[in-house]
Amino acid sequence: MDVVPLGQNPNKPLELALSSVTDLASSPSDYPSSPVVARFSVENGAAELRFRRESGPTDAVIVDLATAQLFKLGPVQSVCICECSSSETRKEKFSRGYSIQFRNEEESRTFQFAFEQWKKEAVVLGTLPNGTVELSKSKFDVKIEPSSAKMYFHYYGQLLHQQNMLQDFVRTGTYYAAVIENREDFFDRVVVDVGAGSGILSLFAAQAGAKHVYAIEASEMAEYASKLIAGNPSLGERITVIKGKVEEVELPEKADILISEPMGTLLVNERMLESYVIARDRFLVPNGKMFPTVGRIHMAPFSDEYLFVEIANKALFWQQHNYYGVDLRSLYGSAFQGYFSQPVVDAFDPRLLVAPAVFHAIDFSQIKEEDLYEIEIPLKFIASVGTRVHGLACWFDVLFNGSTVQRWLTTAPGAPTTHWYQLRCVLSQPLYVMAGQEITGQLRMVAHNAQSYTIYLTMSAKMWGPGADQGGILQTSSCKLDLKEPYYRMSQPQAYTVAHDQQPQLINAQDIPIQAEDLQEPELIQQPAQNFDGV
Repeated sequence: MDVVPLGQNPNKPLELALSSVTDLASSPSDYPSSPVVARFSVENGAAELRFRRESGPTDAVIVDLATAQLFKLGPVQSVCICECSSSETRKEKFSRGYSIQFRNEEESRTFQFAFEQWKKEAVVLGTLPNGTVELSKSKFDVKIEPSSAKMYFHYYGQLLHQQNMLQDFVRTGTYYAAVIENREDFFDRVVVDVGAGSGILSLFAAQAGAKHVYAIEASEMAEYASKLIAGNPSLGERITVIKGKVEEVELPEKADILISEPMGTLLVNERMLESYVIARDRFLVPNGKMFPTVGRIHMAPFSDEYLFVEIANKALFWQQHNYYGVDLRSLYGSAFQGYFSQPVVDAFDPRLLVAPAVFHAIDFSQIKEEDLYEIEIPLKFIASVGTRVHGLACWFDVLFNGSTVQRWLTTAPGAPTTHWYQLRCVLSQPLYVMAGQEITGQLRMVAHNAQSYTIYLTMSAKMWGPGADQGGILQTSSCKLDLKEPYYRMSQPQAYTVAHDQQPQLINAQDIPIQAEDLQEPELIQQPAQNFDGV
C-alpha cells in the first residue's frame, strides 16, 4: 500500500493492516490478540492515528500524532507511547503505551515511514499564521547548550564508555547487591530506569522480580540496550526500552520505584541529578522508592606539596623570554591561574587530609530541581596538624535505602577506587595552619549550560592561641574552577611519609545508617565516625 508523502494530498486517509496492537497496561487476556487496522488521517484540522480492530467492537483508539513517539523493538515489533482518547469520548485524554506487532519486516518499515511522515504533517498543521512553527522545548533543551548535549549523548552512546563503567566493579557490584538484597522493593513492581545506558540496571531489576521495567535512554545506546535485553529473553520480556529524554517521553503507567546512576564527578557533574528529580516528579507514585535515595558530598582540607609544585610548574613554559625570538612572559600570569582553575581528578592517599571531613547531604526524594542550580556549602574544620593547606579534597557517597538492607556506594579515599576517583580543588595561594587552628570558608557551585558547574572556593585560617576567641582572619585564599574541565591525573595514591601521631583518620561512609539530622546543613564532625553494621 502506498504511503502519502508529506505535503501531497494530506487529507487523503491512509490505512495499514497490522498483526495486533496490545495495551501495555493490560494483560493479554484483557486485550486478546486480533488483526488491527491503523488509519492515518486529518480530522478537524489535526493529523491523527486510529487503531481499530478488523472485527468486533467498533470503538477505536485515537492517537495524537503531535505528541506520540514510536520506538522500534525488533524487526516486526514497535512500541507507541502517546496521548490517546477513545473515539466515543474523545474529550478524555490519557497516556498509553501500545505494543504493535507486524506480520513482516516490510509492513514494519511501511508503518514506521508513514508514522514519521504523518507526525511531520501534525507539526505543519500546527504552523502559526506567520509561517513559524511553535515547538515547546523541554526543560532539558532550555537549560542545556545544544552542542554540549550532542557531545554528551555521543559519548554515552559508545560501548567502550559503557564498558568502562560496567568494569567498575565497585559501582556495578554495589548496584547489583542493593537490588538483589532488596527484592521486596522490586518484586511485582513497575520500575523506571532513568538514563538506562546499556540496560544493566533494568536487567538487575528484572532479576529481582520486577513486574515491568521501562528503560529510558536518550543516546544511541538505546539500540544496544535493546539488543542486550533481547539477548536475555527470560528477563527482556518484562523490559521496554524507550529512546528519549526523561523530560520528554510519556509512560503508560506510574512507577513504584526509580533506579538510576545519575552521579558524576563530585556527585553533581553532568547535571543528571536534575533529570533524576524530574523523573521522580513525572513518573513516581507518591511515597515511591528511589535507588539511590540520598547523596552526600564530603569535604576536607588537604596538604600535598607534590601536587602543588606539579601544577605550578606547568606554567613555567610561559616564563621563556626567547622562544623562537618571542617573549612569552606576558602570558605567564594567565597560564598560572588557568592551571589552577582545573579541579584535579585522581586517587589520593587519605593521610593527606589535615582535618576530619564534613559533608553536605542531598535527599533525592525531597529536593527540588531548582535547588540543584546553585549549591552553597559552609566549611568549618579544625586542623589536626601544622602544615600548608593546598586546597579542598572532595568525594561522595550514595545510599540505597532499601526495605531490607541499606547499602552505601562510596568513592572515599582509601576505599576501593572507582571510575569517579576523588576530586581536589587546589589553591594557588596555600594557607599556613597550626594544629588546633580553625579553617573556615565556603564551597559554592553554580550550574551552567554546558552540563556542569562553576566552583567558587574560599578558605580562611582563623586566629588561634591566646586571643583567638575574639575572632579575626589571618589568611584567606580563593579560587574559581570549572568542573567541566578537570585535570585527570589518575595516579595511584603515593606513599607519603607522615608521622603516625599526625595522621587524621578517614571517615568511613559505608554501613552508616542515615539519620534525619544527616539531611540538614553540614556541621563539623569532631571525631571520626566509628564503623558499625547498617540496619
